[in-house]
Amino acid sequence: MSAPRPVVAGSVDPAALTYDADGLLPVIVQDVASGAVLMLAWADRDAVERTLATGEAHFWSRSRRRPWRKGETSGNVLAVVEARTDCDGDALLLRADPRGPTCHRGVRSCFDPEPDEAATPAEPPPHLELGWLWGIIRERAAEGSAASYTARLLAGGVERPAQKVGEEAVETVIAALAAASAPGPEAQRALTAEAADLLYHLLVLLAAAGGDAAAVAAELRRRHTIQADLTASLRDDTPPGDEAGRGEQRESEG
Repeated sequence: MSAPRPVVAGSVDPAALTYDADGLLPVIVQDVASGAVLMLAWADRDAVERTLATGEAHFWSRSRRRPWRKGETSGNVLAVVEARTDCDGDALLLRADPRGPTCHRGVRSCFDPEPDEAATPAEPPPHLELGWLWGIIRERAAEGSAASYTARLLAGGVERPAQKVGEEAVETVIAALAAASAPGPEAQRALTAEAADLLYHLLVLLAAAGGDAAAVAAELRRRHTIQADLTASLRDDTPPGDEAGRGEQRESEG
């Protein structure tokens, strides 16, 4: 396994952070792929500097009174992709790629439920969070390197990414039909690969056309909210937004 590259995303200055009376600040670790919160730890300035220099998460143990690197005994390191500070500069967010379970209990997150010793625990399903990929696409576009496949796609305007989205969409449909008709690990791997290709090229197309991933996310959230409001209104036979109707119903129930 290759070593994680040093952190390049973010602009954290360890000297500019605000540490508490003990010289520490809280660090939240988030799974860069799923968005799940993995753990909360503490770090001093030296740990922050080591994290930024090595690309692996380093902390300060308040109980053992010493620095420690996540995974130094278990091997379950946290490969840091991005570091951010909060608005006051007194807390740090690390977006990382976990190389194994983060929690010492052997589960994905320190916030996951206690594992059932009598059965294999069912972890919460991971979210599909693609903000990290959108950031990489924007970086590649800005760099414009001929060695980057993303940059080469974007250099040709919107036509080439659009063509690739069409091709990958067809291939994803074919893979999905194959997985449904002949289920199995190999078919699922093929479907996963094609779906990943499609999502990647769709984001490249969005960037080429001047779109905004945040706007797409907001639109999806808006549609979900509308659907939730509609479901609630159907339960009480009140049209969405009909607050007067809801008030009349509450009075009749009272």
